[in-house]
Amino acid sequence: MINLKKVKNPMPEQDPIVRAGNFEEVAEGYTAQMAINEAMRCLKCRKKPCTKGCPVMVRIPEFVAKVAEGDFEAAYQIISDTSALPRICGRVCPQENQCEGFCVQGLHGEPVAIGRLERFVSDWHAAREEEMEKAALEAADDEFAEFAEEEVIESNGRKVAVVGAGPAGLTCAGDLAAKGYEVTVFEALHKPGGVLAYGIPEFRLPKDIVAAEVRKLEKRGVTFVNNAVIGRAETVDELFEDGFEAVFVGTGAGLPSFMNIPGENLLGVCSANEYLTRINLMKGYLPEYDTPVQKAKNIAVVGGGNVAMDAARCAKRMGAENVYIVYRRSMDEIPARAEEIHHAIEEGIDFQLLKNPVAVLGDENGYVTGLECVEMELGEPDASGRRRPVVKEGSNFVLDVDCVIMAIGTKLNKLILETTENLEANDRGGIGTDAGAATNREGVFAGGDAVTGAATVILAMGAGKTAAASIDEYLGE
Repeated sequence: MINLKKVKNPMPEQDPIVRAGNFEEVAEGYTAQMAINEAMRCLKCRKKPCTKGCPVMVRIPEFVAKVAEGDFEAAYQIISDTSALPRICGRVCPQENQCEGFCVQGLHGEPVAIGRLERFVSDWHAAREEEMEKAALEAADDEFAEFAEEEVIESNGRKVAVVGAGPAGLTCAGDLAAKGYEVTVFEALHKPGGVLAYGIPEFRLPKDIVAAEVRKLEKRGVTFVNNAVIGRAETVDELFEDGFEAVFVGTGAGLPSFMNIPGENLLGVCSANEYLTRINLMKGYLPEYDTPVQKAKNIAVVGGGNVAMDAARCAKRMGAENVYIVYRRSMDEIPARAEEIHHAIEEGIDFQLLKNPVAVLGDENGYVTGLECVEMELGEPDASGRRRPVVKEGSNFVLDVDCVIMAIGTKLNKLILETTENLEANDRGGIGTDAGAATNREGVFAGGDAVTGAATVILAMGAGKTAAASIDEYLGE
């Protein structure tokens, strides 16, 4: 049976007025009946075009069909066969540009809500698993013992080091551990997760979900070493001396970018990376933590990507009265996900479109008092295909703000390149690799933002998956 509705089943959400004052998850998830009803919208296309858009090759029509049947466990097993982080992907992947972008239903209406179904299935499985583990602990017999046991995979005796515990590193580690490799993940911060832990806010991706995914990997035998800055504490070459036979580098692209305009050194100017890290990883939104986070009254966030939306929505929740998104193009060119823009507008974020900062203004004590901007208009398309913004002469004006957050992208961290002998860079300044994630150094592989520059979680996962397969082939020779 097919559901002929042309629109998705709506996602239950917190009321915008309520959620703008808390850090609880905005989207509340489908019920079982909602999920079944949405899955029945799948047309069961013979050519399965939706699979073309998935970087980790989830067998989408198969898992959706199982959801339509109400067999959620089977649906989960299909997803987890190729995806290491389904609860995360279901929440933060840009499905509209990937799997859902190829959905035939989208030609004459809205595509099947593949991301929402993935979230439902993985959340359902996690809840069931938690119940079974609890039952195992409470039971007087061994009826549920299998659910309490750790997943034991026989070691093949080969050691692999993974540098960076972000999406690429976690995926690579999980795939290799499933094949019996002894994997050690080295993370520079005090918790694994990378951008999942420090960048994406709690209201989009609860951190207990990230922690749960890490625990799964630990059950598979993956060892995590935190506070380990490879390139400083130890080099990649020294990892080989320690007995590792292959190294995967997934260090991301976390260095902040600034505009280099007058006043950027004033007190009250910060990068979105720093702002989000203080709030998310260092729990600055919780009163019981002493993490210093600027709580300004009027905040301008410069940029139009997902990071800018995250920073602006966090600022609102931290108590700011007025939060502005300052973006030099129009809403048609803004790169953030439509869902995130929609949520930001609902929460009262003020979009200052076709505006561009030229200076940060301050008082005699060095504190921010305003952001001087110019109005823009769109000219001819640039290399990206988007119309180039052009300054309207004499259009200068000032936004009255006491904090400016720069969310204009990130740069690659060159530490591994600088400390690994003869490791070559690519033309983007990242680590150079071939199609299989291998670098020019034997036994060294790389993937994710460390290679491509800032991209999406799912693309980083795909890179980690590719690298794991290549490492397995390399060590199996």
